[in-house]
Amino acid sequence: MSLEVPTLASLQAEGKKAEVVFWVGCAGSFDDRAKKITKAFVKILNHTHTPFAVLGSEESCSGDPAKRAGNEFLFQMQALQNITTLDAYGVSKIVTTCPHCFNTLKNEYPELGGHYEVVHHTQFLKSLIEKGTLKVAGGTYKGKRITYHDPCYLGRANRVFEAPRDLIKKLDAELVEMKSCKAKGSCCGAGGAQMFKEAEPGTKEVNIARTEEAMETQAEIIAAACPFCTTMMTDGVKNKGQEEKIKIMDVAELIANANDL
Repeated sequence: MSLEVPTLASLQAEGKKAEVVFWVGCAGSFDDRAKKITKAFVKILNHTHTPFAVLGSEESCSGDPAKRAGNEFLFQMQALQNITTLDAYGVSKIVTTCPHCFNTLKNEYPELGGHYEVVHHTQFLKSLIEKGTLKVAGGTYKGKRITYHDPCYLGRANRVFEAPRDLIKKLDAELVEMKSCKAKGSCCGAGGAQMFKEAEPGTKEVNIARTEEAMETQAEIIAAACPFCTTMMTDGVKNKGQEEKIKIMDVAELIANANDL
């Protein structure tokens, strides 16, 4: 199945506008594992005939890592560059598969003049189902034991707890919660720019502790909704030598697979 991914520039050349802009993010663009999440989401957008576009090479980093690492100057430079580009195309609605980009675009760009409707891909997929545009065939994962890990910037920071869970339930799967979930969810260990630095001294890495908690549920699949979380939980499962038994999958991948996309 070939993927159709129009850019805002190509649509503008044709005198057209996109209903929604898919903000791919650095991980979704360059990390091999996260690219699979990007492709799964695009397959769903194509399948539902959603008028969307990407910035392509005009998209720069949202500035989240710079801001979390304390470099406010670099963050503002990156943010203002993106705002200038988005405003030039008249963008009003953005969807992203990365909670870090989601949080930054939604909550921090307005202070610099960037005002957009920003939704996470789990919220967007849920809206497609509610409209009847997307139907989910649950057979693939029917009865599968799935636990869901709340990304910090989606869950505790923005109170988006139910959208990803509602999507998992559409799969006819058995959703089992970890002891630390929703508002009391534990971090995967990558947030706050920790993804890009060595671990600090301690007795156990954060992602190992979180993986152990996920494994306590005896789930066959650990569902995530963030490329950083996917990486950290995958490393945790490998550390435990359980990569053959436990799969780490983004919610978009679950939906795409269930629909044979």
